[in-house]
Amino acid sequence: MKTDLQQILSITGEPGLFRYVSQARNGMIAESLVTGRRSVFGPHAKVSSLSDISIYTEDGETPLKEVLLKMKEALGEDSAPDAKSDAKILKEFFSKVLPGYDGDRFYPSHMKKVVSWYNVLRQYASLDFEEPSEDGKDGEDTETKEGE
Repeated sequence: MKTDLQQILSITGEPGLFRYVSQARNGMIAESLVTGRRSVFGPHAKVSSLSDISIYTEDGETPLKEVLLKMKEALGEDSAPDAKSDAKILKEFFSKVLPGYDGDRFYPSHMKKVVSWYNVLRQYASLDFEEPSEDGKDGEDTETKEGE
C-alpha cells in the first residue's frame, strides 16, 4: 500500500508521526503510526503534513518526499542512522544522500527528525509514495478543451 504524505503528520510536542483520520468538532483526529492510538488535537496544535516540508539546499529547497526517496535509494532495505546518532554521523550521511544541503539552515536537530521519520515510515507505513491527486485539475482541463 502506498503512503500519502499529505495524510502523514508531524505534531509539535508529540513523538513520532500520525496519520490524519478525520475532522472533529474541536480539532482533528489523528492516529499514531507506531502505537495505532487515536487522539484528538485541538485547533491550536501545530500540525505539519510531511508533503509540505522541504529541506534547505544550496539551490533552494528540496521537498521531503524527494529526500526520503534518495535515502531509500542509498540505503536499500537498511534503516537510516539512529536519530540519537552523533551529529557528525548524520552530517556525513546527508552529505552522501543530499549533497549540497545548506549546512547553515539544515541543522543536526532537523537531520534527526528526518532520519526518525524515515525509520518510522519504513517500519510502520511504506516508502512507496502516492502521487498528489489531480482530480480537480483534470476536470478543469477537460472542460476548457471541450469549450474551445
